[in-house]
Amino acid sequence: MAYSSEPSETPVDIPSGPHEWHRVLDREELDVRRVTTVAVGRRTLCVTNIDGRYGAMDNHCPHQGGPLGEGSIEKGWLRCPWHGFDYSPCNGKPPGGFDDAPQAYATQVRDDGVYVALPPEEDPPRSVSNVMVDTMINWGVDAVFGMVGHSNLGFADAMRTAEARGDLRYFGIRHEGAAAFAATAYGKLTGRLAACFGIAGPGSTNLLTGLYDAKVDRAPVLALSGQVPSKDKGRGAFQDLDLEGAFADVAAFNETIHAGADPAEIMSLACKTALVERNVAHIVLPDEVQVLASDVEPSGPTGRVGSRLIAPPADVLAEALSMIATASRPLIIVGAGARHEMAQVLQFAEHIGAPVATTFKGKGLISDSHPLGCGVLGRSGTPIASWFMNESDLIIVFGASFSNHTGIASYKPIIQVDDDPMSLGRFHSVDVPMQANVGIAAAALIDGLGADADRHDFSAEVAERWAIWRAEKAQRVDDDRGQGIGAAVLFETLSDHVPDDAVICVDVGNNTYSFGRYFEVTNQDVLMSGYLGSIGFGFPAAMGAWAAVGANRKVVSVSGDGGFGQYAMDFTTAVKYEMNITHVLMNNAQLGKISKEQRAAHFDVWQTSLVNPNFADFATLCGGLGIRVTDPADLNEALAQAMAHDGPALVEVITDAQLL
Repeated sequence: MAYSSEPSETPVDIPSGPHEWHRVLDREELDVRRVTTVAVGRRTLCVTNIDGRYGAMDNHCPHQGGPLGEGSIEKGWLRCPWHGFDYSPCNGKPPGGFDDAPQAYATQVRDDGVYVALPPEEDPPRSVSNVMVDTMINWGVDAVFGMVGHSNLGFADAMRTAEARGDLRYFGIRHEGAAAFAATAYGKLTGRLAACFGIAGPGSTNLLTGLYDAKVDRAPVLALSGQVPSKDKGRGAFQDLDLEGAFADVAAFNETIHAGADPAEIMSLACKTALVERNVAHIVLPDEVQVLASDVEPSGPTGRVGSRLIAPPADVLAEALSMIATASRPLIIVGAGARHEMAQVLQFAEHIGAPVATTFKGKGLISDSHPLGCGVLGRSGTPIASWFMNESDLIIVFGASFSNHTGIASYKPIIQVDDDPMSLGRFHSVDVPMQANVGIAAAALIDGLGADADRHDFSAEVAERWAIWRAEKAQRVDDDRGQGIGAAVLFETLSDHVPDDAVICVDVGNNTYSFGRYFEVTNQDVLMSGYLGSIGFGFPAAMGAWAAVGANRKVVSVSGDGGFGQYAMDFTTAVKYEMNITHVLMNNAQLGKISKEQRAAHFDVWQTSLVNPNFADFATLCGGLGIRVTDPADLNEALAQAMAHDGPALVEVITDAQLL
């Protein structure tokens, strides 16, 4: 809007109260009749130059918060870039008849530059966000993955404060989907809580896939969503979405923090729900509520969480003992639910001499070199595990929920142990459903059987079946069609290089099945997207695993080219935070698993080809180590170099999609 009057040229008086002079510009830095933005501490100022007369004011227009430093000088007026309102560049005064002006400050031009008189900066009051951040820290959250944006700035600043005092680590990612997968992997590996963080609208909806992975695989995750101001909610404003509605299916706890609510209690209930139910908790944070002053004390888990150490009921235990005592070929199957209880499970297996197979999510819970270990059961498994299941007369299942991909024989007599009542008999009835902590149940079974229990010795048979399978693998290692490296040789070589205590994150696709079959685990932890089966999981999960174990353990991830491509730019995140991750990328220039499924279903192979960059060069350009391998003879050296590299490394292996 235009005005006939001229803007006031009266300068701002030097304040009589406390103030400090801050040099903001060189004398010749700002051209005449120009405007710029200057940061001074936590303040952002708009500075103008009108024929050598400098003015300074808050950078925020009092109407819509427009950045005045991005405005322009027109007919002597400073014009807001957002809605065209005008102010005097010298003192911030609006045209006659208006009194809504930005705060203006005195200026001085000195020999060494332009100075502005500002009142001393005061620490902001403790806010709702500070209370919530301190509460989630008390509940054990020490890692947050997310993206800072316009609708979550208040909460972000509270996390900045916590990070500055060493109580929190924040990892700024390139895509919120990667943030959710990272937080999920952290929960799967440790059983502890990490958080993912996004803005209103698309930033939060991008979290959903990773959160569904947490939900179906029972991993604790805290999701935090910025939200538009409450006054704009439901009016179709920019990025205004019903986030509670969007998260209603995925989140076991799903609440908006409102003005007047207890921020410590809301955060405590969210954290408790996520940990106790091993599920997703989601909090929506309206923009203006984040910065409200609060004197509420943060809370924590003391006195709010009971023990998970549930013993099996006596009658159920007795029934299980009777079945075990009469079985001649028992088989133990362990799933991811036994991850933190394997010491007791292995004691039980050794007590009765029973072979032990795992689900794919449970791969690594028993070493393949253990005399009773027979590998993975199911579609991603070994013929060893299948053999013992088919020959068994009793199956004892710890912490597995009978995925159809695992293929546990439902027609066999089954004892199932799990502390989650909903997992017991989830897909079909079992003979003895035992609700109990896996470790306590295993110890109770040992005690119940006593020292004189009949002990089987299947170690020789296990060794025989491994010998047969390794002979078959050796033949597959030698396969070469001249169209890339086979999976068998890749994973045999990788088995020699991955440290015994590493964490391995595996993506979805043919790489999954090949890893399950060919990679022989020792004491590694293996993480995967289980029931959701989401492609793209591998590398973001490795970032979450790295945040959990840091420099204490090596982190390795495996994916195909299709999976890595989903979140490839977050390789720069790993570089930024110096994450020691080695990524093994199987590049066959196609969605190989889908091509295989098309052929199996008698369809033509269609739209599964991929156009890829040189991923090794990409990793190098991102600031990491990139190595491309086209010859199996070079695998040893490439993997050794990547494993030894202190930081993100990517080994791109050109593979044959048919040699699985």
